Amino acid sequence: SYFNRFSFVCCSSLSVLSSAGLRLYSIGGQDKVEEIFAKDNAEQIKIVERLFNSSLVVLVTAQKPNCLKMLHFKKKQDICNCFYPSEILCVRMNRQRLIVCLAESIHIHDIRDMKILHSIENIAPNELGLCALSLNSHLAFPICQSSGELRIFNANKLRTGMTIKAHDTPLSALSFSPSGALLATASERGTVIRVFCVKNGQRVQEFRRGVKRCVRIASLVFAAGGDFLCASSNTETVHVFKIDVRAVELAELKAIAEVAAKSDSQSKEATTATTEEVPEATPVPAASWGGIFTKAVSSLLLPTQVSDVLAQDRAFATVALPQSGLKNICALTRVQKELRLLIACEDGFLYMHDFNVERGGACKLLAVHDLRGALEDVIELQLSESVLRTQSKPLPATTLPQQSLTMLKSCAASVLIENPEPMPDNSYAGILRGEQTDAMSDSAKFRKLCDAIDTPTKLYDERQFPPVAIAAKD
Repeated sequence: SYFNRFSFVCCSSLSVLSSAGLRLYSIGGQDKVEEIFAKDNAEQIKIVERLFNSSLVVLVTAQKPNCLKMLHFKKKQDICNCFYPSEILCVRMNRQRLIVCLAESIHIHDIRDMKILHSIENIAPNELGLCALSLNSHLAFPICQSSGELRIFNANKLRTGMTIKAHDTPLSALSFSPSGALLATASERGTVIRVFCVKNGQRVQEFRRGVKRCVRIASLVFAAGGDFLCASSNTETVHVFKIDVRAVELAELKAIAEVAAKSDSQSKEATTATTEEVPEATPVPAASWGGIFTKAVSSLLLPTQVSDVLAQDRAFATVALPQSGLKNICALTRVQKELRLLIACEDGFLYMHDFNVERGGACKLLAVHDLRGALEDVIELQLSESVLRTQSKPLPATTLPQQSLTMLKSCAASVLIENPEPMPDNSYAGILRGEQTDAMSDSAKFRKLCDAIDTPTKLYDERQFPPVAIAAKD
């Protein structure tokens, strides 16, 4: 395989790890994929995450598997390093929180200053580093090794939420919808995918991916609008499922009814206690708003509708890939205002397909982008399906040397955060002042974090370069 690790970022860019190094690509159109950053693999990077379309990138290397490096990739400057008691298995970010998942603990940081806010300790061994973070900072992670039981934690309020038994077998994939209202799950069998309401843990929908055993789910992701769910595995078929809006509305109404009923019950208890103390108090009416609302929602959930909600729906649309056995990830997003299904495969290619929101069915291949070339001038290919079938021979797999990962044997559960070595200021004012020799202060680190987190209006801002460079360009 060519790619070691790859992921879509905000569905409009792609991060790729290979034996050659790290590359970030911007997906600007059907025929426009641009490389925006490249870094050689001298450090043997094994994990990379980018915060949406901002300049903030976090890296984990094989030499220091317990160290998280934060990088402002536009300025090519390190922001800080964070050390953990054991190997980092997964990193998740949004604009408020940064989550670091270890085998038996999860650490929650404020992404604006990287202060650690909370640590979830003594969780069930999570050797895959499986976890999901929503845009509104709901965190989902498995809590059992023998079954697919998970827990939802509010990373904003630092409060433990509900527990959901999603599958009978251990989990293999978790994904939140863009709104954070839904959570999709898949087990290690990979045949059934389930969608749950985050508010009350109710199962909203269930999809049948296939009947094959031991299918490894590689990617499970919602569309930008939350109305479709994409699933890819180590087979040659990518499935797209359609979310039932009616089922989601019923689940949310039931959650509201449960809250109203709970509030009504508490009100009755308080009123009863008051009545016992004051006999002449006005009696509580038999019917309350909470009870009426609960009955109204319950009347909507007829047995036939419940069976429809819980039925195993088939795929709404599919894509047949050139070959099976390769890991691939998918994204369903708008490219130049048109909905497209993007599939990045470890063979080194990015496949772009058409997607019909009305009819579904087999998705037509529109373009193939070869990402295996040099670090510049990404090759663009426009291939018909017949040409793709004739040229889709399996690529030779390269055997990469196995690197031994050295883990720190430390009993301390605290996280050590340190500033990097002093680096020269590459701004125009910094060039006039000369190189800075003092270590980065906390305020400087805070400014760099804020600068990296903020999404730029355009990728490269000419105001960051000296006027001399602009004059030379003219």
